[in-house]
Amino acid sequence: MLGRTGWARTVGSANPYLTLFARAGIDRATADQAAAAVDICELPSARGCTYLLPAADFAIGLAAGAGAPQGELAAAIKHLDVTQQEVDRLGSAVLDAVTEAAEPLTPQALRERLGDSIRSLGEAGKKRGVTSTLPLALGLLQSAGELRRVPIDGRLDQQRYGYRRWDPSPLAGAETDPGELALALALRYFTWAAPATIAHFRWFTGLSAAVAKRAVAAAGLTDLGAGWLLPSVLVDEFEAFAAPADPEYALVGWIDGLHLLHRDLGRLLDPEDAERPSPLEPEKRLADLKDPPCQLIIDRGRVVGLWEFDPTTESIARRLFVPENEDLRSTIAATERFITEQLGDAKGSALDSPKSRHTAVTALQTP
Repeated sequence: MLGRTGWARTVGSANPYLTLFARAGIDRATADQAAAAVDICELPSARGCTYLLPAADFAIGLAAGAGAPQGELAAAIKHLDVTQQEVDRLGSAVLDAVTEAAEPLTPQALRERLGDSIRSLGEAGKKRGVTSTLPLALGLLQSAGELRRVPIDGRLDQQRYGYRRWDPSPLAGAETDPGELALALALRYFTWAAPATIAHFRWFTGLSAAVAKRAVAAAGLTDLGAGWLLPSVLVDEFEAFAAPADPEYALVGWIDGLHLLHRDLGRLLDPEDAERPSPLEPEKRLADLKDPPCQLIIDRGRVVGLWEFDPTTESIARRLFVPENEDLRSTIAATERFITEQLGDAKGSALDSPKSRHTAVTALQTP
């Protein structure tokens, strides 16, 4: 499913579980088992951001995200008196430690084992978001496919990890040519997200305009007009497609790929809904927002409502743009059961909590 519809953004949220459940009815246990078997994995990938990827895409995902930790190291060398040799030595020590350990090692366990090999970067580092040399080494080792992050309790909706040696590395023998990498990203992206524009593709990948244009030119895409591109092999299917006559509801995260692969909220809104006020910022229209203010209720590719989970009542607070018919009530009830029985909560991000969500829940419940 991830290979067909796109990588799922994680950030310590319930989004990967909601993505799998909404599209294919996959429960948490099945997703966790797939992660434990490394059939899927949360990896730093496009733009250095973490996504849940299928095994077939591990190498391309890691290669796509490699620039971010290299940029962090370059900044630390420039501003924090860090050296490449220092981080390389620490990286070797980390690899030795995780190779010898029977269990994945948390950052705290690594600090205890490696001691003075890890150097604090003081107040200057805190201001730049890098407290020690350890995150620099871990980032480089992850992007090189040498280390794999393992969720402490096996769950995909939190950000507590241990580190394990990744042997063999998914990057062993992988294609490293930048042009070929960009083309591979284009072929995947436009299969998942087309029709889409070069601007959408660049948002997802972080590629420069020149590199993105070359990749798109090599990908065999058809321009449907106004710059909307589609793989040529899909043109006949696209032109013959008719939207289902009956609603097909789904409750997904605000960072679901339906939105985040383009980050263009207006394309998912009917014109009349685009004029609706944001529940969290009533002075703004939904059309004015780059990202949704809450989680999304979808019907056949259109946003038809907003929702959040209220753990105090174990229910979904929502604001609907369409009448609540029996099919929609059934979909909401099924998602409530999934969250209550399998997840316990539906965080929109790692920083989300029942307390921080209270304002949104109240706003959605207010007519």
